[in-house]
Amino acid sequence: MNITEFSSRVLEAAQAAGIAPAEIAYSANDAFSARVRSGKLEDYQVSERIHVTLRGRVNGRIGTASTQALDEQSVSLLVDGVRESAALIETDEQDDILPPDERYDAVCNYSGELNNVPAEDKIALAMEIDRRVQESDARLTPDATVVATGAETFCLKNTLGLDLTHTSNMIYAYASALAKEDERAATGMKLLWGYGMKDVGAEAVAGGCAEDALSKLHAGRMKSGTYPVVIRNNAMGDLLTTFCAIFSADNAQKGLSLLAGKEGQTIASACVTLVDDPLMPWGLGSCPFDREGAATFTKDVIEDGVLRTLLHNRKTAKKAGVGTTGNAAGSGRVAPSNLYMKPGSLSPEQMLSNMGDGLYLTEVSGLHAGANAVSGDFSLLARGFEVKGGKPVRAVEQFTVAGNFYTLLLDVISVGSDLLFEGSPIGCPSVRIKSLSVAGEDG
Repeated sequence: MNITEFSSRVLEAAQAAGIAPAEIAYSANDAFSARVRSGKLEDYQVSERIHVTLRGRVNGRIGTASTQALDEQSVSLLVDGVRESAALIETDEQDDILPPDERYDAVCNYSGELNNVPAEDKIALAMEIDRRVQESDARLTPDATVVATGAETFCLKNTLGLDLTHTSNMIYAYASALAKEDERAATGMKLLWGYGMKDVGAEAVAGGCAEDALSKLHAGRMKSGTYPVVIRNNAMGDLLTTFCAIFSADNAQKGLSLLAGKEGQTIASACVTLVDDPLMPWGLGSCPFDREGAATFTKDVIEDGVLRTLLHNRKTAKKAGVGTTGNAAGSGRVAPSNLYMKPGSLSPEQMLSNMGDGLYLTEVSGLHAGANAVSGDFSLLARGFEVKGGKPVRAVEQFTVAGNFYTLLLDVISVGSDLLFEGSPIGCPSVRIKSLSVAGEDG
C-alpha cells in the first residue's frame, strides 16, 4: 500500500475498533551521502526510512503505537497497539487530538531541481572539492569531504478532518583539512548548505576550508584574564543551539529553565530580539504546521530585551493558560523552528573596531560537557584572535572561555549584520559583549 491508502485503511480500522478520535502521523526520510578522502570515494550511503504512528482515544485514555511497514498486518498491529497502550495509561495529562485550525500559511523549503540531481553529480562535487583543497596549498592535506542530501515528507491526518502534508529537502557540502608547517599543525573546515548545487560550490567550500586551516597554523596562547569579546556568528550560533532549551515552556514548567514566569520581564540587552520563524522561506525548520497539527506562526521570543513568550505545545499552553505557539515537536516535546537573533546594522569589522582591544571568539567546543543547560553556566575550549586597536593581530588557541548564558544575553552591546545558519535551523549574527573570563597562559 502507498501512504494514502495505508492512512485511510488504518483510520477506518481504528474507528471500527472504537478508537475515536484517531490520528495517524507519517514521516518518510530519504538520505544520500558520499565521503571522499585523498581522491578516493571512501563511503557511499543511500537510505530510505519510514515511520508511522497511530494515536487514538480509548475509554478516555489516548494510546500510541508505531510501525515502519505499510502492509495489512501493520494495520491490525497499530490498532491493537493503541488499545493496549491506552489501557496502561494512568495520567490525565495527555496530548489531545483536535480538528484542524481555520488557516495554514504556505511555506516552501523544497527544491524539485535538487530532487533530480543524480548521485554521480554529487560524488563528482565531493571529488572536486577534495582536489581543490589538495591543490590550494602545499601545506594542506585534505581530511574528509562529504556531500549529502536529505528529504522528508511529513503527513498528519485524523478523523476530525485534519489532513496535512509538508515536504522539505536540502543539500550540504563539508570539507576538512590538516595544515602542517614545520612542527606546527592545525585543522580547518567549511560547511555550506542550500537547495541546489549552486549553493555548495566547490570553490567556496574548498577555499573556506583552506583559509580556516591556514589561519590557525601559527596560533599563540591568550593570557588569562577578563576580556571584551566579539563572538563570531558561527560560535554564537553554537551557544544559542546549546541553550535554546531554556525557551521551552515544557522545561520551564519542569524547573529546568530559569525563565519560568518571566514573560514581560527584561532578560536581555535592548538590542537583542530573538525570533522563532517557522514560515521563513527556505528555512531548514520551516513548516506551516507543528507535530500536533497546530498552525505555525512567526513570533518574537525576546523583543528588544523583553521576554514575550516561551515556546509552547498544546499541553504546556493549557497549563500556562495561553495559546500554543505551534512548537510541538512530537512525543510531547517542545522545540524551536527557525530560531535566530535578529541582525543589527554593524559588520564584524565595525564591532571589532568599536571594541578596540579584546578577543574575537571564533570557535567553541566541548559544548555537551562544558555547558549546563539549566543554570546557563559554561566553560568551553575556544579559539579566536587577539584584537589590538580594533584589528585581529594573531590567532590564539588552547584557552577556555567561561561565563553564563543568561548574563551573556544581558551583556550584549551590539548585534552584527552577518546572520548565519550554519547547516542548522538555529542561527545568529556576530555579537559584541561586555566581557568573558579567559583561562589561558599565565604571566
